Amino acid sequence: MKIPSVLRLASYNIQKCVGLDLRRQPQRILQVLEGMRADIVVLQEADKRLPPRPAALPQFMLDEAGWQIVDLGGAGSLGWHGNAVIWRGDAISVRQTGHHDLPGFEPRGAVRVEFDTPIGPLRVMGMHLGLLSASRRRQITHIRQFGADLEDMPTVWAGDFNEWSRSPVLDNLVPEMRFLPPLPSFPAAQPLGALDRIALGQGVEVHAHGVHEDRPAHIASDHLPIWADLHLEG
Repeated sequence: MKIPSVLRLASYNIQKCVGLDLRRQPQRILQVLEGMRADIVVLQEADKRLPPRPAALPQFMLDEAGWQIVDLGGAGSLGWHGNAVIWRGDAISVRQTGHHDLPGFEPRGAVRVEFDTPIGPLRVMGMHLGLLSASRRRQITHIRQFGADLEDMPTVWAGDFNEWSRSPVLDNLVPEMRFLPPLPSFPAAQPLGALDRIALGQGVEVHAHGVHEDRPAHIASDHLPIWADLHLEG
């Protein structure tokens, strides 16, 4: 049986490039990105906290490493509300982008990128949800609602969902998305919580998925990155 071509998508909360040793070392994040061999990476906490929210992971370092950065409209920032999307490979191109403010107690946002990829058109939604349960529920509902108004396209959600519960809380809020089985990714030194998640929309299948634990991921951030090898039905 022929294995379909796959695209590796990853999600990584890089904690502004500050590691567990409290040192800001963007080069360690680049080492982790290199080791994952992902085609598309959704990042959280990619910008510093205070306005004008400059990029924590310098753009010139990504350029030198061969990464392309999706322009999400944040002048001097890597992304929007700390959410960024980067990709590698001449066979991938960006169709359209967007960003969305999310409701809740804390300022939060989501980003949207429609790609042409070797496996077909793919919409990637990147997000970093709030710390409060009520905020997360409102944010998921908001993303679901504006997603329903978009053109039909195979869709993937990825990010730091900040959900500690092992019950299918997220799955119940958005039944049209299929969350991959939770894998502990936080805290990086001794993972207990599956805060980082990937969810697949209709037509998107997974060949394999996992948590990237190779050094220096254990210290580069307080989260480990997660990844999934995707293909489209048909």
